[in-house]
Amino acid sequence: MEVPFSFWIGFVAFVLLMLVLDLFVFHKKNTAIKVKSALLWSVFWIGLAIIFNFGIYLVVGNLVNFDLGRQKATEFLTGYLIEESLSVDNLFVFLMIFSYFKIEPKYQHKILFWGIIGAIIMRGIFIFAGVALINKFAWVMYIFGAFLIFTGLKMLFEKEDAEFNPNENIVIRLFKKIIPVTNDNSKPQFFVMKNRILYATPFFVVLLFIEVSDLIFAVDSIPAVLSVSKDPFIVYTSNIFAILGLRSLYFALSGIMDYFQYLKYALSGILTFIGFKMCLNEFSIDFGYSYHISNLSSLGVIVIFLTASILLSVYVNKRAESKSVK
Repeated sequence: MEVPFSFWIGFVAFVLLMLVLDLFVFHKKNTAIKVKSALLWSVFWIGLAIIFNFGIYLVVGNLVNFDLGRQKATEFLTGYLIEESLSVDNLFVFLMIFSYFKIEPKYQHKILFWGIIGAIIMRGIFIFAGVALINKFAWVMYIFGAFLIFTGLKMLFEKEDAEFNPNENIVIRLFKKIIPVTNDNSKPQFFVMKNRILYATPFFVVLLFIEVSDLIFAVDSIPAVLSVSKDPFIVYTSNIFAILGLRSLYFALSGIMDYFQYLKYALSGILTFIGFKMCLNEFSIDFGYSYHISNLSSLGVIVIFLTASILLSVYVNKRAESKSVK
């Protein structure tokens, strides 16, 4: 379905408005965000995504037909859940890097804000490039699918790193060779001048690492969402809504980490399943078979994996608490 250009302009204007309100109205002061407030903001962003999803159903339904409206709404919701669930894993990296560089909680929101600006731009480039590639070379779906299966299995069997050291990252090392970095993080500035020499601060190093992490993360998430829809508007809007809620989700996560103890296994299952779906559906199209995994089925599988991982975490934690009491 060809989306009118006015829809794109309207969505971009909406995103810019929300970002301006977020930085200059709701969070204009450097203050630490409490878990309760973060949870309420997370509910707000999720609610906006649901309203937008319902809007897709109504608008497409009235403009074309309600069957297509239901299809597009399902694609958006599935893509949103994929992006949101995979984002949680990336937030653990944010927690570690803020801790490593000793960035105070009251300054973290500002860094995440600019990190999300960069993520919005990069996602747009990735999505349009991915859709163009698939439309020109349909067999790329097999490569994307195989890559997601590999990533899912790798995530399942990989061991946790004994020590987290972002300074070993090749991008960070190259950057430090170009621009000197000061260890002073007393002021929330990305760059400072000392003796007429420009220095980057730990705040900028953290921002750079977040952008690099998101770039790596997008390599997994974009092909996963493209398995659900090849409509650039649906893929981009579902991505952006998930990204807009990342900051609130990050601060909420710090208080509910125990509920994501087994998230890695759920994400492994989701990526492997989506990769298999991409290969199977493309194989069915190429050779005229009737084997096809619908987006509604995919949505159900994603919800089951995520729910099971959270329930298992709750069960294990409660069991451990009951043993400690005894």
